[in-house]
Parts: sequence; C-alpha cells; structure tokens
Amino acid sequence: MQPPKTQSQQILGRAFAAHQAGNIVEAEFLYKLVLQADKRQFDALNMLGVIAGQRGNFAAGLARFNEALRVRPKSTDALINLGWMQGCLGQHADAAASYAKVLTLDPRSALAHSNLSIVLRLQRQYDAALLHCDTALELAPNYADAWSNRGNVLFDLDRFDEALAGYDKALALQSNHAQALLGRGNILTKRKRHDEALGAYDRALAINPNFAEAWLGRGNIFVEFKRFDDALAAFDRALAVKRDLAGAWLGRGNVYMEFKRYDDALAAFDKALDLNPRIAQGAGHRLHAKLNLCDWTNLDAEITHLLSGLRDRQPVSVPFSILSIPSSAADQLQCARRYVDDQPSFPPLWRGQVYSHDRIRVAYLSSDFREHPIAYLTIGLFEHHDRSRFETTAISFDVKDDSEYRHRIEAGFERFIDVASHSDRDVADLIRRLEIDIVIDLNGFTRDSRLGVLARRAAPIQVNYLGYAGTMGAEYYDYIIADATVVPAQQFEFYSEKAVWLPDTFLVNDAVRVIADRTPPRSELHLPESGFVFCCFNQSYKIDPTIFAVWMRLLQAVDGSVLWLKDNSPIASHNLRLEAERCGVASERLVFAPPVPRVADHLARQRQADLFLDTLNYNAHTTASDALWAGVPVLTCIGSTFAGRVAASLLRAVGLPELVTETLADYEALALRLAREPPLLHGVKAKLAHNRETFPLFDTGRFTRNIEAAYTTMWQRQQRGEPAHSFTVDPR
Repeated sequence: MQPPKTQSQQILGRAFAAHQAGNIVEAEFLYKLVLQADKRQFDALNMLGVIAGQRGNFAAGLARFNEALRVRPKSTDALINLGWMQGCLGQHADAAASYAKVLTLDPRSALAHSNLSIVLRLQRQYDAALLHCDTALELAPNYADAWSNRGNVLFDLDRFDEALAGYDKALALQSNHAQALLGRGNILTKRKRHDEALGAYDRALAINPNFAEAWLGRGNIFVEFKRFDDALAAFDRALAVKRDLAGAWLGRGNVYMEFKRYDDALAAFDKALDLNPRIAQGAGHRLHAKLNLCDWTNLDAEITHLLSGLRDRQPVSVPFSILSIPSSAADQLQCARRYVDDQPSFPPLWRGQVYSHDRIRVAYLSSDFREHPIAYLTIGLFEHHDRSRFETTAISFDVKDDSEYRHRIEAGFERFIDVASHSDRDVADLIRRLEIDIVIDLNGFTRDSRLGVLARRAAPIQVNYLGYAGTMGAEYYDYIIADATVVPAQQFEFYSEKAVWLPDTFLVNDAVRVIADRTPPRSELHLPESGFVFCCFNQSYKIDPTIFAVWMRLLQAVDGSVLWLKDNSPIASHNLRLEAERCGVASERLVFAPPVPRVADHLARQRQADLFLDTLNYNAHTTASDALWAGVPVLTCIGSTFAGRVAASLLRAVGLPELVTETLADYEALALRLAREPPLLHGVKAKLAHNRETFPLFDTGRFTRNIEAAYTTMWQRQQRGEPAHSFTVDPR
C-alpha cells in the first residue's frame, strides 16, 4: 500500500535522519517508500544515487542522478553528484562537462571548481586543474578539500614543497582529512622519509580503515623496509577494497619478484597494465619477469613496444630491465635519464669546499658487502689499497650476514659503517661530515640502490662503478670506471658521466679466491662421462631465443654433447626444455645445476665443463670471471652496449682475444671447432692456465694500483678547481 503524498515529507525527513546517522539500509528503504508515492520525487532519487555511490555501485548511482536531473535539469546538487559518479566510472570528460554546467549556473560554486580540478588533473590538464583549485580557494579560503586537491595537482607536477604546504593547510583546517594525510605520506615516500610516511598512512587508515590508497602506500613503505610479507598483506588489503587499484597489483608483482615467484609476478604485472597501461615502469617489470621465466611468447613485439615507449620518453621501465634486451647505448641513456628525472632532487650538501687531508678519503657504498658476486670481485681491492695514501671507508646498506666474505671485507677497510637502518639524508650527512673526497657507488640501478644518497651530492667526486653496467644518466655522478672495450670512444656520447679508461680491464678480481679441493665426478653432476659439455651459468633473464637457437644447433652438430645451465627456477628450466624440444633437441640434453652452499664448490664443479657459452645482450660478468678462474674457456660475441661487452674485456685482459667474436655466425663456428677439435680446445685451456697466473685479469695488486691512479687524477683535478674530465690511466 502506497503512503499518501501528504506523508512523503515526513518519511523523507526520517530518511535524511537515518542517512545522516549512517543507517544506510533504513534510509534506502524510506527513500524507496517515498518513490512509491511519487516516482519523480527529486530528493529521494538524488539521495538513492548517493547511497549507490557510497556502496560502490557507480552505474546505479549514475542512473539515479540522471533520473533526478530529468525532474530538475538545473539542480547544481544533482549535477555535482552526476560528475562524481562519472568520475568514479572513469568518464572524466563527461564529469568535467557536468561540473562546467554547474559553473554556468553558479560560477561561485567552490565545490564545483574543486571537483572540476580533480577530473582535469586525471586528464593531465594540470594548468587548468590548478586554476580551478585556486578559484575555489579564492571563493572559500578555508575549504580543506580544495587545499588537498591543490596538493595533488602540485604533486603530479613534482612541485613537492608546494604540494606539502597544500596538504598541511588542509590538515590545519581539518585534522582528520584522510586524503591530505595520504598526499603527505606520498611526498614523504618520494623523499625517502619512510618512517614519517608510514605514520601519515597509519593516521589516514585510523580515520578510514578501507582507504585503499593508504594501504598501497603502506605496502610500498614495507617494500623499502624489506618487510615483504607485510608489504604483500598491505597490497592485498588495498585490493580487497579496490580491486582495480593498479598500483597495488604492481606492488604485488614487485614483492613476488623478491620471492622469485616469477609466474605470480608476471600475472600481477599483467593485471596492473590491464588496469593502467601507462603505469610507471610496469612494462619493464613485466618483461623482466617474463625473461626470468624464459617465456618468449610474443617477445619481439613486446620489446619493440617497450623501446618505442622509451624513445617517446615514457617512464616504461627501470634502467636495469632493458640491459638484457637488444637496446642501444642511446636507449639506455634515455631510460636512465627518464628514471632519474622522476626521482626527487635535493640541494647539494657539498658546496665547493676543498678538503685538505693527509690522505685521499675514499668511501665505497654498497648493499652487497656479504655473500654476493660484487663481494667476490672487490674484496681483494679493499685489502690491497695503499693505506699510506688512501683512507678507505665502507658504507653498507644491507643487513649483516655472518659469511666469511662479510668478515673479510670488514677487516679490509679502515672504517666499516653499517647504515642499513639510516635514511638517505642521514647517510649523505655522514659522508659530508667525514669529508669524504671520493664516493664510489657499487650499486647503481641494481637492487637496494640508494640513489637518494648520491642525489644529495655529499662528496666532491661521485663515481659509478661495477654494480650497474651502464650510465646513470644523472648529473651528480662525475665519472664512470670503464675501459676501452666496454665504453669505446664512439659510444662515449651516450654516457652522462666522464669516462675513466683503465688499462687491461675495468673489472676487478680477487686473486686468492678459493676453489674447493674436491672436483665432483661428472656422474655425480649428471653429466656424460665422455660427451662434450657446453655450459652457461648466467641468470635466466640473460638467455634469449636467438642465442638459445645457436646453442641448440651446436648440440645437434656435436654428438653426445650437453648444455649445462644454472637451475634458476623450475618454470624457467621447464620452458627451456620445451624450447629445446621445439628445436629438435631431446630435453634431457639440458642439464640443470642446482645451487650449492659455497661458491668454492661451484667453482670446483665448473672444472667439469669444456666450454662456457656466453649470452649476447647481457654478458656473463662475475660468472665469466668464475669460469676463467676455474680454467674453463669463455666464448663470447661482443655486443653493442656496456653490458654486452664485458666478457670481451675479460678475455682480452687474460690474453685470449681469439675467443671474442664479432658476429653470432663466427661465435657458432668457433664453438663448433672447439668442440670438434680436441687439440684446439686443449691449447686454449693450456694458454688460459698459463695466463691466469701471468696476465692482468687476476692481478689484484696491479688493478689496485691502476684504480688508485684514477682516484688520484680525479682528486688532483678537483683540488685545482677543475671540472670532471675523461682521461685514460696508464698501466702501472
């Protein structure tokens, strides 16, 4: 039975009261009861649209507001609500039109100006968005939402100080403004002030426990803290509230990469890109996950798409992810510069002072002073430094392990400082207080890098060395340590740093690395007793279809041969076996080496290989040194970028330039000759055994003298007030 119209206003009043009290179910029932009496009752239609929006049923809300506007076409209230629903549905142009219509009816509507700024920002019309924010604030100076919206626009424009001021003004007006707390947390995250950022996100969540973006921010902070389980839980909370939050899917993917769950990472990155094809670095992360799985479906098209976005200056990838694809040195510089442009900038802490010390103060920065390939290479350098001329400091970003390498590295420095729990600003302040002359960044763009330390220009001379095989694209790196092979003169224009060309090779080695006494028999390693053993112990993401096809042709041409690979992940190994079968090679001819507890045992088992086959776009680096140290020849095809030229540098430094080929055809032909002509291979192995002891590659003392000469030249130029300049170091 319908209520009489004379009762409608009473029922409507009860509905408003229930709605205001948060009793949405009762309010909805009462609004619908009103509509039974009058299907065109404007307030009931409008408020049912509000309830639909509150429940996340945006399509239903849109329909209700359109019904209300058919009753009152000039209702600014309903038009603003319509714009709200259109924005929630991603119909930003329609939402902008709705708010613009409000302003034709009421040009002094601060709410319409503020809301219009939101959709204009989402359309990347930042100047117009800022104009409408400012108009809203002229009309209503104490409008907290408008101050928060202004902060959001300025955040997108990288005007972080102004954005923070906007958020703080909103919070001064309304201390429980969750959106402003989110914005504040996002800026503090950008500035690497992680503890403060976490506090802002937690305050926002105390106000609104279902604030998906605050859970996302919290998850990103936990990633920085390496609390990956907590990060995953936070991303899951965000997605439970807002399933289409692309950033949370991206965060999940990054956590799964840390767990080496590459298949789960790929699925998460796919979801993020489906929701937001332009999400920063998403395409690069996704491609890197695929390469870790040796999943080569549609690979050429995906690489072409990524490089196209990169060349259009889109933030499609982190720099590391493009090293293993056929990118050029120009591409890698472009990617590095684009990535650095998106990072916060800071005023320099060092402002031109000339230090006067008895010795040159050198600090090495790294997250890898532990059981890690960087430690395997550098440990002898730290021990060989001339302490009469150099004062050395280690600044460690990672938690301490109890390995022999960590203890030996700590003993190799005069000062070892663990700053894992310190902020970038604290670390930079420390470097400035210690009056370090030269900072050597051993991370670059690799995992756990601390770019925010270098960005603060804490030392007069800042150097990119070893960890990242390419340019940093940042003006606050003065030099890159290289050699004439990895950075040939014709490529120098694609490096933002000035090049220091060492003699022999840029890559340091430890001349006293231990190889286990016992070499396991081939049978224990699941290798054939008499067949030829090709090997490659590179990470899976360095293997691509082109080089793998060459390897398969070699197996077909050499009877009884096998390919010995590192077992990086079960899925990657499975995919490589499937690809071998597609190439006409029995999958059992691929043998996968499981992890071993000690690197000394890995070096010993490598002796059972006959020839190490290098990858192309991203060469073996430490793994090439491992093989040569163990007496296994390395065959390489020289690439076009730093990452693809490292093995050539090592082979030339160990006196085996004949193993450096210029084309894949030559690479394949030489591999076949070495496999089919035992005397030729025996001669190469004998030469390697001799040269290992006599050539520069494994002469740590010689390398240390060369790099110390480089440091001295850098320091002398700085002492004279001269800018960084490329130079060649004469052999010592």
